[in-house]
Amino acid sequence: MEIINFDSEWIGFVAAALTTGAFLPQTFKVWKNKSAKDLSLSMYVAMLLGITLWLIYGISIDSPSMIAANSVTLVLVISILYFKLKFK
Repeated sequence: MEIINFDSEWIGFVAAALTTGAFLPQTFKVWKNKSAKDLSLSMYVAMLLGITLWLIYGISIDSPSMIAANSVTLVLVISILYFKLKFK
C-alpha cells in the first residue's frame, strides 16, 4: 500500500549521493597526504566485497540509483585500497 505517490528511485539517488559522497573526503585526504597508514585494510576489503554485491543486486533488480551509487563508490574504495597498498 503506497501512501504517498512518488518515484522512490529519487530517494535512492539522494541516498546514493550522500553515501557515495561520504567517501570523497577520505579518498582526497589519502591522495593528498600520500598516506593511508591509519586506515583499516580489512574494513576496506569488506567494503569492496559488500559494494560489489550491492552493485550486482542493483543490476539484478534494474535500479539506476543502486547501480550509479555502487559503481562510483566501488571506484572510490578501489582507489583507497590502491593508495593503502602503494603508500605502505
